Amino acid sequence: MAVLLTSHSMLPCGYAKCVMHLPICFFSGKPELKSEVDIIVADVGEPDSLAAMCKQGVIVLNCVGPYRFYGENVVKACVENGAHYIDICGEPQFLEGMQLNYHSQAAEKGVYVVGSCGFDSIPADMGVLYSRDQFKGTLTAIESFLTVSSGSEGSCIHDGTWQSAIYGFADSEKLRSLRKKLGYAPLPVVGSKIKKRGTLFYSREMDQYAAPFMGADPSVVKRTQRYLYEERKDSPVQYGAYAGIGGMTSVIKLLFGAMLFWLMVNFSFGRSLLIKFPEFFSFGWFSKAGPTRKQMAESSFCLTFFGEGYTGDQDPAQGKPNAKIRTQVKGPGYVATPIAMVQAAFTILHEPKSLPKTGGVYTPGAAFAKTTLIDRLNKHGIQFSVLSGPEA
Repeated sequence: MAVLLTSHSMLPCGYAKCVMHLPICFFSGKPELKSEVDIIVADVGEPDSLAAMCKQGVIVLNCVGPYRFYGENVVKACVENGAHYIDICGEPQFLEGMQLNYHSQAAEKGVYVVGSCGFDSIPADMGVLYSRDQFKGTLTAIESFLTVSSGSEGSCIHDGTWQSAIYGFADSEKLRSLRKKLGYAPLPVVGSKIKKRGTLFYSREMDQYAAPFMGADPSVVKRTQRYLYEERKDSPVQYGAYAGIGGMTSVIKLLFGAMLFWLMVNFSFGRSLLIKFPEFFSFGWFSKAGPTRKQMAESSFCLTFFGEGYTGDQDPAQGKPNAKIRTQVKGPGYVATPIAMVQAAFTILHEPKSLPKTGGVYTPGAAFAKTTLIDRLNKHGIQFSVLSGPEA
């Protein structure tokens, strides 16, 4: 039985991708590392090869995106052949589509399918749960502000993330249709309703301009809160996600880039240009080559949470929140994703009794709320801490 790590390579015939699964850990009761690692090659376009791979593994770590094109066949193979599944997807349409299409079957098979186990969205999802658990009383609302730091060579992200964003924005109407099929009921608002921020605003909390975070975090956190409310009767926490932009120069660059992106993403020709020239249209933030080793080593992120709620002696149905908490999750930038993903996989393998009672398609928070994942992350460079407020 093996833990399987996935990578991808382009095949000579255009855009077909192959997935290479590298067993990194073998099991006989307890995990132990092998000195030599074998390679299993499986093509996402060949279901039989995926099935053969999944039958040899306990868990598959899928790193091949955009997931809307290459992910579902891997999920399907895992569910049908009894292998747990983890990915680092930041595409809400794919994540929620897998919940709609495979949750019941995964539950029947006892298979855990946990998406968004990288930078999207373990820091945000687990950060909200950490803040809730550290709060004395009932946490009712929380906002997060993301800041990213880089070294002398600046920052760069692989263009796979860029492509996911392009197709995600272009297909936003399909996501709304998908959510109607899922039949989400509105979550009850406990305490004061969280105030929505503008598209662009000056954050006194962060002392810089900020904008709504456009990644998967809001979707993932809300799904977690819905699960915890419906399945465990936990009080739901309202959530708003934002990203720090910086000063006025950064604001001008962002506005220009955003207008250009929105103009082009709505047309097939524009999308083709965005995909073909990621470095040009993203002002160097994304590239086909991805970050250099120095860029990866010098980058870091900080996610600061500002929460409010009611102390244990006050009824959330009466009056305004009377307590606040400020927490933080920080760690290395680019390599936070593999750290989070691998620790999530080890958590599934080592703590099966702390997972939800049945298999299914889950968010990180839903799957790992009762596990020691946060402790594992703290030991491997992704730090959770309370900065101020009423600690539990």
